[in-house]
Amino acid sequence: MEFELTKEQKQIQKSVREFVKGEFKKDLIVEMEEKHKYPVDIWKKAAELGFIGIHFPEVYSGMGLGVMENILVAEELCRGDSTVGACLILADFASEIVLHFGNDEMKQKWLPRVAEGEVLSCGAFTEPDRGSDITSMTTTAVRDGDDWVINGTKIFITNGGPLAGFYSVLCQTDSEIKPSHRGLSLILVEADNPGVSTSDVGVKMGIRFMHTAEVVFKDVRVPASNVIGKEGRGFYQVLEFFDESRILIAAQALGTAQGAFDRALAYVKSREQFGKRIAQFQITQHKLADMATQIEMARLLVYKAAWNFDQGRMDPKRTSMAKMAAARCAVEVCDEAIQLHGGYGYMFEYEVERFARDAKITELYEGTKEIQKNTIASYLLGKFK
Repeated sequence: MEFELTKEQKQIQKSVREFVKGEFKKDLIVEMEEKHKYPVDIWKKAAELGFIGIHFPEVYSGMGLGVMENILVAEELCRGDSTVGACLILADFASEIVLHFGNDEMKQKWLPRVAEGEVLSCGAFTEPDRGSDITSMTTTAVRDGDDWVINGTKIFITNGGPLAGFYSVLCQTDSEIKPSHRGLSLILVEADNPGVSTSDVGVKMGIRFMHTAEVVFKDVRVPASNVIGKEGRGFYQVLEFFDESRILIAAQALGTAQGAFDRALAYVKSREQFGKRIAQFQITQHKLADMATQIEMARLLVYKAAWNFDQGRMDPKRTSMAKMAAARCAVEVCDEAIQLHGGYGYMFEYEVERFARDAKITELYEGTKEIQKNTIASYLLGKFK
């Protein structure tokens, strides 16, 4: 059993670190936070370097690499900055649905544009009042000749808004079938399609640079060929997508935790209290030891989940474990980072308070921590449940 990254993987890590060092300027990040501004220039530079869609085949402007390489990029970007990193790693959000289930025309039209930083991709699953329940949808798609006519509302849609290129929309295409999730389909809707409108959900606790929208579909017509994969298989396709994307969110959490730890470590080594450096106090050393250990445990789970996925093994239990553990790690490590900074940790200037705000979302999207526990328990109990 090897626990060593390959030479190519180490080079990827190094390249991302150099990119972060050169592009993640603190004064620029402060301005974007204050204005809730998407990091467009950094996103486009990241795309030029191949960091967006690194796991896409080369024919679609990717590098033909795996989930492992994708999460290494994600970890380093979020370590550099929790908010900018989150924007960049989710620039291609839900594009895997098109990659794995879409037809050739969809892939050729959209995946290169995502990888090259022309548009953001969006998965439109969540609906108002439904939250984590995607077993039935109020958003409907009704067949009318050679078209689908879509009506409904989606909420908390990552990347929804001015930079979106398309939405992979989970719709109820059969309202009579039981159970209802067998009548769900995924349909690709272009963002500029007549009848599609978006509005910002408002000021969020964290990830404030990222566009998060309510998306309304009113009599939106798309060709019948815009069904992604097979009609009636949308629920299962989304679940399969989550098995991959949850590893990415776990890497986001891991990078956020590491970034907060890095800042706390630097602070306690330079700050003096009672005539000596904070790092010289045993209580500080114990906190650092606990934080570092927690991060390393999360990293092992996340890396193993990514490696396992690249071996062609679908294991929802393991991906849920990775996401749950890494997200909890991020929340707790960021909290301790603030504590180690004392009152300064509560101030925007010292960054760790923003890392803490950004960490919490990793326990919410792509399935809450409670949903992850449900998934883990269902695999542990099997038929007994």
